[in-house]
Amino acid sequence: MERTAVNPVTWSLELGFNQGEVVSGQTRTLYCSGQTSMDAEGKPRHEGDIAAQLALSVDNLEAVLAEAGMSLANLVRLTVYTTDVDGLFPHYGVLAARLGAAGVAPATTMLGVSRLAIPGQLVELEGTAVA
Repeated sequence: MERTAVNPVTWSLELGFNQGEVVSGQTRTLYCSGQTSMDAEGKPRHEGDIAAQLALSVDNLEAVLAEAGMSLANLVRLTVYTTDVDGLFPHYGVLAARLGAAGVAPATTMLGVSRLAIPGQLVELEGTAVA
């Protein structure tokens, strides 16, 4: 797989994402359902702690990727849903650091929503990966 960043402007690079990515030579595509701060038994964790919820959401996204033989390095698209955009921004470095460590800056959109499916959840990550 070959990835080519598309950045007609460069301000997004400081925030850890590309404006777009061209992927060629792909062999497999994984569409990940939204991952939240749920434990292995399906119980919500870290109520009220957006930073801890974000970290566990990334862990859960990585687990889905790993099960498919992929990693964060394979992400080409990431959607971040949150019930508190202003509350998430101070902790966004949790996600940006993990993506940076994987050497990836997927095309990303953040959306503020009124509520997520599970009460108390503050952030949800949905991704597309190619390998």
